[in-house]
Amino acid sequence: MHITDRIAAVLLVGTLTTGLYAGSFIDWDSEDAQQNPLAFLNQKETIRIWYGDEALTDYINSAAVAFGEAHNVRVFPYYVAENDYLETINRATLGGEQDMPAMPDAYLISHDLLEKAYLAGLAVPVEDAAGVMDEAHFPRAALSAVSYHGKQVAYPLYYETSALLYNETYLYEWARQQAGKADSESGADGEGEFEELDELPDEENASVVFDEETLELRTEQFFNEAVPATVSDILQMADSFDPPETVEGIFSWDVSDIFYNYSFVGNYMNVGGEAGDDRSRIDIYNPESIASLEIYQGLNQFFSIDSSKVSYNSVLQDFLEGKLVFTIATTDAAAVLAQAKADGSFAYDYGVALMPDPSGELAGRSMSVTSAVAVNGYSQHQELANAFAAFLVDGYAENLYEHTGKASANRTVNQDNGPLQIFLEEYEDSMPIPKLMEASNYWIQLEVLIARVWNGEDVSSLVEQLDQQMRTQIVKN
Repeated sequence: MHITDRIAAVLLVGTLTTGLYAGSFIDWDSEDAQQNPLAFLNQKETIRIWYGDEALTDYINSAAVAFGEAHNVRVFPYYVAENDYLETINRATLGGEQDMPAMPDAYLISHDLLEKAYLAGLAVPVEDAAGVMDEAHFPRAALSAVSYHGKQVAYPLYYETSALLYNETYLYEWARQQAGKADSESGADGEGEFEELDELPDEENASVVFDEETLELRTEQFFNEAVPATVSDILQMADSFDPPETVEGIFSWDVSDIFYNYSFVGNYMNVGGEAGDDRSRIDIYNPESIASLEIYQGLNQFFSIDSSKVSYNSVLQDFLEGKLVFTIATTDAAAVLAQAKADGSFAYDYGVALMPDPSGELAGRSMSVTSAVAVNGYSQHQELANAFAAFLVDGYAENLYEHTGKASANRTVNQDNGPLQIFLEEYEDSMPIPKLMEASNYWIQLEVLIARVWNGEDVSSLVEQLDQQMRTQIVKN
């Protein structure tokens, strides 16, 4: 039976599981469809796209309509629950199960599953007839994420990484306080950078008051340097800032989730190399990793964050309520903050910055996950599937954020969105999580290590244990 006939038969007998699969854009009310349903489906070339995140439904559906109209083809989107997602794709591709829809010609997948998909023949090197798979369209991290042994085996659609959120209103207040202190100190010495005073200090009080214009100029100078480049900068600010009463903490974040903590060690821990597919690259136990984690451990003594009482949602809500000066957030925060600012529920100015380095000597590096569009190696319509995949990640990508709140991996879109551009810059140099199947538990183990470090256990021994574990899992397999 031809693949489109099989799809039609499945749809007509109603064997799709309710709530699990959802096909779209079949105009069964049309005259042609009523008279001859099978001929109606066969009159156009048809492809199927599977996805596992319900938040993408509007985007995928609208893209399917736009692409279908432009190319005179039919695109069937299917939402498939993510439990055993890749295994479900494999079963559908093999066929023979009545409760399965027809196999996807293309599907969305997290990049860390691409090795498994490629080795099973479920993902193949992309054709890229549209010429989009280059650094003019996508950051290095995106291209690395969808590469496997030098071959691009999927198209990058959107990404997740972390960056630093800061309350700009509070930073300006801190800058004004520092400007006032600097004026006072310079006036007392009589050798300040600014010498135009409204009044001279008397003998009993050495403080001086600059005119407002001079104070504002000095405030701007401090403010321009206020966004922290290192963790040390945050600590110095915490020591020198007299915050408003609304502030309950200078810096708080979810210390229990590896996504918000990886940057402390990401530049020095490496499993699988840049593309996450090299079994010879395992570098976890080294002096820089240990030193970075010791700095991380010291933050618990300074900020006293109880890992059992904070979550990402709780710290983001605290930030929205003006209780924090800094927090660490993922790309979803851009849409949340924009909406809160628009509806007046967030009464401050804010900004997004690159993640601070552990210190002036130790660099940080965030982790990233890229959701990609793969073409099924068993599809009979690979050329059309490639064209639609390229359309999703490039031709229609400008609509992704509007429909889903997700950050497109395509650098040519969202260029007028300042916060997303900072996230994109962070993503550019991020470390994609590895594709190695033997390292599938690496992030769980690293999260456990981070938690134990935070709670005061010996850093060196924990890092050495993780290194040995990964070498045993990967090298010996």
